[in-house]
Amino acid sequence: MSQLDAQYWEKRYQASDTPWNIGYPSPALVRFFQSLPHKDLRILIPGAGYAHEAEWLWRAGFRHVFVCDWAASAFCHLRKRVPQFPDQHLFISDFFALTPAYDLIVEQTFFCALPPQRRPDYVRQCAHLLSPRGILAGLLFAQPFPFEGPPFGGTLQEYRALFKPFFHIEQMHVCPHSIKPRQERELFFLAKKRQL
Repeated sequence: MSQLDAQYWEKRYQASDTPWNIGYPSPALVRFFQSLPHKDLRILIPGAGYAHEAEWLWRAGFRHVFVCDWAASAFCHLRKRVPQFPDQHLFISDFFALTPAYDLIVEQTFFCALPPQRRPDYVRQCAHLLSPRGILAGLLFAQPFPFEGPPFGGTLQEYRALFKPFFHIEQMHVCPHSIKPRQERELFFLAKKRQL
């Protein structure tokens, strides 16, 4: 497996080798965003890539949306589509180097791009970055894959055990609103930060 570092992802974006990009915001996440009660939430999208979800949120009036990716080329597309998106909300950085605090972290194809041994670090960092009543929500692949990743899959049971020490899992189920190629292959989840 290639080293999954900033250089690796930068090369993927420069070559437009991004098969995970569906070209628009995930319908399942849009439905979730439409249920959010307040537009003043501080929202972080790690590994945001082309950042279609961030664009949707910005156009819907959410003004505290932050995106993180360590491939600088990824955000060229967001800058072109939404030139008014604040530069100071674009973090060309390592997710694990970010500092708090956010009300919501949105998971969309970042978790599955991490080497599985980094998953406990991901969960711990999400809990660290979230405010006391913060929420982690998004999509996870619902099955392991018969090939070397990325992407890396997993199972509902694995995810529950992984998140449980830091989060109350309020929802984790097969997503009914996945795009056609991912139907029955994604879990939607919503987890609230535990008060430790």
